[in-house]
Amino acid sequence: MTSASQAPVIIAHRGACGYLPEHSLAAKALAFGLGADYLEQDVIISRDGALLILHDLWLDEVSDVAQRFPGRNRPDGRHYCIDFDLDEIRSLQFGERTDPATGKEKFPGRFTRAAGSFRVVTLDEEIRFIQGLNASTGRTVGIYPEIKMPQWHAEQGIDLATLVLDRLESYGYLEQGSRIYLQCFDADTLRTVRRRAGPALPLIQLLSSRTMPDAALLGEIAGYANGIGPSLKLIWRGIRADGRYDLTNLVDEAHARGLEVHPYTFRVDELPDGCTDFDELLRLFISDLGIDGLFTDFTDRAARVIQARPQ
Repeated sequence: MTSASQAPVIIAHRGACGYLPEHSLAAKALAFGLGADYLEQDVIISRDGALLILHDLWLDEVSDVAQRFPGRNRPDGRHYCIDFDLDEIRSLQFGERTDPATGKEKFPGRFTRAAGSFRVVTLDEEIRFIQGLNASTGRTVGIYPEIKMPQWHAEQGIDLATLVLDRLESYGYLEQGSRIYLQCFDADTLRTVRRRAGPALPLIQLLSSRTMPDAALLGEIAGYANGIGPSLKLIWRGIRADGRYDLTNLVDEAHARGLEVHPYTFRVDELPDGCTDFDELLRLFISDLGIDGLFTDFTDRAARVIQARPQ
């Protein structure tokens, strides 16, 4: 667990996506330069088996797929990555996340679509890119992949966890001491990964805001994972009537069971209810609660707060 003298790790959430479109190589390079310790990869798959770095199962919010491939949507109206080959996906224009119904960008103050287009990246490309940056800078920035929706992929006939592990193994990331965490929301998938990879691969059990992580659940997680990645809402409840922070004891409870705690997501432009100061929120989680890592869209802001903390 993080001690007073040990800084929590900064996990660049989809890269420095507060400044550049999520999961673009440009966003990853910027986060690397701004001081990230780990760069996150959300991994899904294309129809022809390419492992893609994209947050959603579908392409609609981050690309012009509806205009480029009309009629290729599923009954729910969405255009799923698994229904397109890599070359087709490469032909799309990618940019800031928007609402397909209105065209409005989710975070209007970020890098607008009008400023330029980007392309989807494969897991292989991103790993080689990060390893290249590590070699040229002398740093050892790690990777932090997520196996996205493994049960959904299984329904499509895809064993996504095995495919991801095979690629990670080919790059040496299953070896002891590698700079990696592997995350997933699905507990059964993580248990399977633990059986195959053994104890060398650090695993993080993601917890959504709808989860109730009681002592029994945390004890269970400690049996197969190294830590938890909880939603901020599982720790921050808001401000009490007396003006004090309303916080849960999740961090202490997890630490008591030997689990690291890496909450998500710290955003300047999407603060939790009742919070008005991003830096104060970071200081609370870093210095007072003693988290071990944090997911953020704003690597530089987190790095400044960590550097300024009392030793």
